[in-house]
Amino acid sequence: MRQRQASQSARRAREFEAFVAGAAGRLLHAATLLTAEPPDDNPRARRLLTLALAHTYACWDRLRGEDPYDRARQHLALRFAHGAWRRHGILLGGRTHPSGPLSHLTPQERLVLVLRLYEGVAEEQAAALLGLPTERVRTICDRATTTLLHPPRGPAPAVVGAKVAAS
Repeated sequence: MRQRQASQSARRAREFEAFVAGAAGRLLHAATLLTAEPPDDNPRARRLLTLALAHTYACWDRLRGEDPYDRARQHLALRFAHGAWRRHGILLGGRTHPSGPLSHLTPQERLVLVLRLYEGVAEEQAAALLGLPTERVRTICDRATTTLLHPPRGPAPAVVGAKVAAS
């Protein structure tokens, strides 16, 4: 009996290690896009990935034919959404502002954009995952895409040596 349990445990560990070897890079990239951190300095993204993988490992035996990547991605998205909705607008861990490629987007826009365009999740699935109407997911995705294609302009740079006219 113990030998059988040890064998099952070793098989489970090998299967999970193979899954992590194949999926962790893509999941980390998705988490980095979600947190809008730079790829070389992404502690929040790494924490999200660790939590998603730990959750996936905990329910590994109950997946029963379900794609473990989908489960990990779902948990990653939900953990991000739960944390981001609570902290939106709050500076975290001494960081001033996110500086990744999606930093001009709100957390909700980043989440929808990553799910829809990076991960290829259908609108209906993304809507069900986030508890939003399908039309809302479509609107958020369109708005986020527009923001990426036409980023907001910052203030005009000051001209060095220019004199200001007195009124």
